[in-house]
Amino acid sequence: MASPSTDLHFVLLPLMAQGHMIPMVDIARILAQTGTTVTIITTPVNANRFKSVIDRAIEAELNIQMLELQFPFAESGLPEGCETFDLLPSAAHVVNMLKAMKMFEEPFERMLQVLCPPPSCIISDGAFPWTADVAKRLNIPRLVFYGPGCFPFLCIHILNKTNILDEIKSNSEYFALPDLPDHIEVTKPQASGWGKGNRKETKEVFEQTQEAEKATFGIVVNSFEELEPIYVEAFAKAKDTKVWCIGPVSLCNKSFQDLAERGNKAEHDCMKWLDSREVKSVVYVCLGSLSHASTEQAIELALGLELSGIPFIWFIRQTREDFEKWLLEERYEERIKDRGLMVRGWAPQILILSHQAIGGFITHCGWNSTLEGICAGIPMVTWPHFAEQFLNERFIIDVLKIGVKIGAEVPITFIEKDTLEVMVKRKDIRTAVEVLMNEQEEGEARRMRAREVGEMAKKAMEEGGSSYLNIKLMIQAIAEEVAKKNKPIEDIV
Repeated sequence: MASPSTDLHFVLLPLMAQGHMIPMVDIARILAQTGTTVTIITTPVNANRFKSVIDRAIEAELNIQMLELQFPFAESGLPEGCETFDLLPSAAHVVNMLKAMKMFEEPFERMLQVLCPPPSCIISDGAFPWTADVAKRLNIPRLVFYGPGCFPFLCIHILNKTNILDEIKSNSEYFALPDLPDHIEVTKPQASGWGKGNRKETKEVFEQTQEAEKATFGIVVNSFEELEPIYVEAFAKAKDTKVWCIGPVSLCNKSFQDLAERGNKAEHDCMKWLDSREVKSVVYVCLGSLSHASTEQAIELALGLELSGIPFIWFIRQTREDFEKWLLEERYEERIKDRGLMVRGWAPQILILSHQAIGGFITHCGWNSTLEGICAGIPMVTWPHFAEQFLNERFIIDVLKIGVKIGAEVPITFIEKDTLEVMVKRKDIRTAVEVLMNEQEEGEARRMRAREVGEMAKKAMEEGGSSYLNIKLMIQAIAEEVAKKNKPIEDIV
């Protein structure tokens, strides 16, 4: 990427969760490609996960580094090594993680005070509202990064502004979200699973985040203007601040190694299996790094995929002993070996989605996965679990019209995920897969829309594209702000 003339130093502080770390590392590399200096600050376990990617960026002569903040295990009550949300021993430990995150303020500021060159700007995950105070003390601008796109953020803003949820008594009836360009219906639990949440600790973080946002210089969004033009404009107006859409940031990954190791290393050579399949014939199944289905739900998914008769590749990040026992007793993998493949571990998702054999994607509707499906031009079966995923589902189904709803209605929160019964039945899974992959008029129209959106995504990141230009405009705005802050008082007067 061509470089604007700048001596800027961006410091990035990502949340310790794969869905936040991955795009922030991509943003760091995109910024470094413009010629700016970039420092990512995170904990040792998270730094180790991205070491190879950063090392390759340094070898490519990008001015980028990763510094480590020691994790306060003893003080926060977490076992050693649990430095990221996907490594927490139980959902109850989320509170401990939030406690640990508050303890980073002082060591983070100390680290910034000795950086050379001095930091020009902080890009902070929204979950660290105290970075607003650090930025104020150091007299540098702070940009905030949250993760999802503008559509779910506008929905949350409207919900909090109107207090409509206080008027809704039923947890199962759908209601229309007010003041949106599209007709969007959700249930109360689906709408309230993100933002404030239902716990004292999450409400506290949300309120602090909203307060910190008032002082922010702008918001960085992993999206692109052509994807949600009305929502980008409405979101910026609602927040009364600059919003820079600079994505899809995953498209900065060009080399095979960067694609294969994005987020973690995949140990399975699934690409050879895909090479043997027909074009657009396979459904890719992956429900995210924090989604842990119950054994009963995993069995329903297994049987639903089998019943569909459609080839599939299914990545399971973690499996339970009783599910593995069921697979063995039922000889499931032997039964499906001619057209199905189960893989345990991390999925090289971008590589898989871009393979010519993939024709559909069963996704949990996390924003990274949603965008990666969009970039690949692949229609999706939507299976949201928690957070803003139900809002992302509505975006895929009602706004983009490139998805098929599987029928998940009730959010499975991170806290409750081990206790709930089967939420989606095998027949619904089978139906959704068959509808997605059918070659009739409706299915073909869905695939065509998905391809068109995928092409728009690529163009946004290319030279002259909207996100390409927004990156430059964002850097220019920061450069001007830094120059203004550093100007002698007599020059300003």
